[in-house]
Amino acid sequence: MNKLVLFGAGKIGRSFIGQLFSRGGYEVVFVDINPLVIDALNRYREYKVVIKSEQGDELLWVKNVRGIHASEAEKITAELVSATLAAVSVGQRGLSQVIPLLARAIEQRHHTRRQPLDIILAENMRNAAEYVFTELQKIVSPAVPLDRMVGLVETSIGKMVPLMPPEEEQKDILQVFAEPYNTLILDKKGFKNPVPSVPGLAPKENIKAWVDRKSFIHNFGHAAVAYTGFLYNPDFKYLYEALQVKAIRDFVRTAMHEAAAILMKKYPGEFTREDLSDHIDDLILRFQNKALGDTIYRVGCDLKRKLSENDRVAGLLHEGIKYNMPFDNILFVLICGFCFRAKDSSGKMFLPDEEFLKETEQYGLGAMLKNHCGIHHPLIIEKALYFMKNLQKVFQEKIK
Repeated sequence: MNKLVLFGAGKIGRSFIGQLFSRGGYEVVFVDINPLVIDALNRYREYKVVIKSEQGDELLWVKNVRGIHASEAEKITAELVSATLAAVSVGQRGLSQVIPLLARAIEQRHHTRRQPLDIILAENMRNAAEYVFTELQKIVSPAVPLDRMVGLVETSIGKMVPLMPPEEEQKDILQVFAEPYNTLILDKKGFKNPVPSVPGLAPKENIKAWVDRKSFIHNFGHAAVAYTGFLYNPDFKYLYEALQVKAIRDFVRTAMHEAAAILMKKYPGEFTREDLSDHIDDLILRFQNKALGDTIYRVGCDLKRKLSENDRVAGLLHEGIKYNMPFDNILFVLICGFCFRAKDSSGKMFLPDEEFLKETEQYGLGAMLKNHCGIHHPLIIEKALYFMKNLQKVFQEKIK
C-alpha cells in the first residue's frame, strides 16, 4: 500500500492533506508534537472531518491513519525511508524542526538505492521549495545528489478551516471542521516521481502564478473584508456580517478585481479575466458561509505578518507599482489594516497586534510604511497619509 508521512496533524493536515490521501488509498502516518493527538490517532486509527455548509453538516471519516510523536527521530526516519511520499504542514517556524529529519531520510534513501522522496510543501509561503532546498543543502552530505533525490512540491492551499469552538474540541480531539472546497493545487514540475493519482489534486505547470493567486486574491480579499468590515462596524463578529453589507461587498469585489488585473499583467496567458472573475465571485460566496463561523478577528489579526512587505496587501501593492497598474483600493485596504483593533471572544486584542500598533504610534505611519511595508515612493506615502488623515471621508467615498 502507498504511504504518506505527513508532518503536522493540525487543522490543514487532518482536514485536507491527510483526508485527500487517505481517501485516495494511502496509509497516512502523522508526525506531530502534540502527544494527545498522536495517542488518539494510534488508538482509533480514524477521525472525522465535519464539512460545514449552509445546507447542513456532512461527515467524512478518514481511515487508515496512525501517528508518531515528533521526538521519535529513529521511527520517523524509518517511515520516511519506506514512504511513497511525504508532506509538510507545520508553518514556517516549524520547518526548522522538520528539515533535519527529512535530510536524514534522504541520505538513507540514497544509500539504500531507493526512489527520490517527493515532499508536498503544504505551507502558505512563497518560494517554499527554494527555501527548503537551501536548508537541506546545509545538512545533506555533498556525496548525495540532492537535486536528484528530492522533489519539492509547492502548493496553493485554498481550503478554509476555521477555529473550532472549545467545547467541540473537548468532545473529540481529532475531529476538525472545514468548508466543502477540496482541491489541492500543486506544482506538477516539482515531482521527481509520477504525480499521485489522487482525486482532488490539481497539478499546475506554473505554480508561482497559483501561489500568488492564493496570496493576492484569496488572502488579500479576506483581509479586505476584515479590515473594512471592522471599520464599518467594530461590533461585527463574523465575516458574513460584513459581507451582508452591499457597500462592503461591492468594495471588496472591486479591490479584488484590481488585484486580478495585476496578476494577469504579471502572468500573461496564465489566467483569463473570466476565470479570475468567477474565482472572485466564488470566494466572496465562500467567505459568506455562515456555517464556518469565521470571525473578523481571526481573519484580520496578526498585523505584523499580514501587513509586511511581501504578504497579501503590501506585497500586492508592490506588484501593482512594479507593473504600473492601478492600486488605489489596495493601498486603502493597507491603511484600513493599520486601524484594525478587533478583539477575540474574551474581549482581548491579539497581543502582537497591540505591540505592532504601539510601534506605529511611536514611530509614525510614514516610518512604518517605509520600514515594515517596504514602501519608499514619496507620492505613495503621501497618498497613504492622506487616506489615514481623512479616513472617514475616504471610507464613505469608497464604501457607499
